[in-house]
Amino acid sequence: MLTSITDGLLCCLMGKTANAVGPLESVESSNGYSFMEVKPGRILRVRHSTPNRPAPEEPEEIQPGGPARGMVHCKRKITVYRNGQLVIENLGDAVRSEILQCQNSTGEANSTVEPNGTVELELSDPASQTPAQGPTGTPGCGTPGCGTREAAAAPGKRRKRKPKKVINIDCKKQITSCKGTHSDVVLFFIHGVGGSLDIWKEQLDFFTKLGYEVAPQIAAAYTFYALAEDMRAVFKRYAKKRNILIGHSYGVSFCTFLAHEYPDLVHKVIMINGGGPTALEPSFCSIFNMPTCVLHCLSPCLAWSFLKAGFARQGAKEKQLLKEGNAFNVSSFVLRAMMSGQYWPEGDEVYHAELAVPVLLVHGMHDKFVPVEEDQRMAEILLIAFLKVIDEGSHMVMMECPETVNTLLHEFVLWEPE
Repeated sequence: MLTSITDGLLCCLMGKTANAVGPLESVESSNGYSFMEVKPGRILRVRHSTPNRPAPEEPEEIQPGGPARGMVHCKRKITVYRNGQLVIENLGDAVRSEILQCQNSTGEANSTVEPNGTVELELSDPASQTPAQGPTGTPGCGTPGCGTREAAAAPGKRRKRKPKKVINIDCKKQITSCKGTHSDVVLFFIHGVGGSLDIWKEQLDFFTKLGYEVAPQIAAAYTFYALAEDMRAVFKRYAKKRNILIGHSYGVSFCTFLAHEYPDLVHKVIMINGGGPTALEPSFCSIFNMPTCVLHCLSPCLAWSFLKAGFARQGAKEKQLLKEGNAFNVSSFVLRAMMSGQYWPEGDEVYHAELAVPVLLVHGMHDKFVPVEEDQRMAEILLIAFLKVIDEGSHMVMMECPETVNTLLHEFVLWEPE
């Protein structure tokens, strides 16, 4: 305990961690990690898993004039009014409901998007919004594997008023499945605040054995924009023809950022307990605003609090995850800096509504950090979204229910519009 207090005081006085990563002479380490310099003096530790696999078969080319399998034409009009109302319109027959149907293992359709659907949302109070009622069922049914995508609400008569902002989106995107082993597919796993590569252990092992190339990213930085630039550098380094982003919690925001910046390279996005499509702003009334040395001394209490709030159960398995210190081994200085650096005003509802990439939303029903209503709101705004609710899971659902999560992720990776 005395050592912890001493380290905490050093962190506070020196303004840095005792285990800061610096430039290394060798680019490869002995445990499978490599160190990538994204900018002068900024080093990231990356583990890049490349499976042994046979040469992939050549994909079938679409004949000129023939049917464009998996081609989705996104044509939307987004109107923002001065009273905070957001209206999203799917124009004409650009989005065909028969294209945007996702089949689960029982053959039941989980999601549809109506061609002329309209979604109206109030931007002033996101938490008080209830999902629009659509043709496929009730959002957030609470059963394992339940999927919802309610994006069609019949518009009523509205008075004409002057809009504050109007955005027109007209683009075409081909969505293909990632069946078998493909050399042009890379999976990027991005963790959230306080996490590390080890929270994805079950997913990394699962997809590597299936023959997928995995490029997880670990960033020990501060502000959202610094992290975003780091991930942009890693993405450009390892990206191939088809890239799938898998984010958890805070990492979901960076998936959205990359999908927005590289729409032609990002193939699909998976968001796990990421929350609603709202702009990020750090809380000034938070325990993480305390001095680094105090946070360091309180780390056992913080770990216990996270165990109670982050996991649906607090059994021996969950306690061992925290005791080992693998998945949540982050310094107090970095934790404080990341929490206070979550400032991203551009990431609002309009920013998310502009995305045309297919998105799978996975939510643990017992999540005490992110309520299910936020993911339901995200499913309403996104063009192509499928919400899966896992009743047995919480915020760390990929660690609590790895088999269920892996199955959902794999089905989404293999999914292709017909």
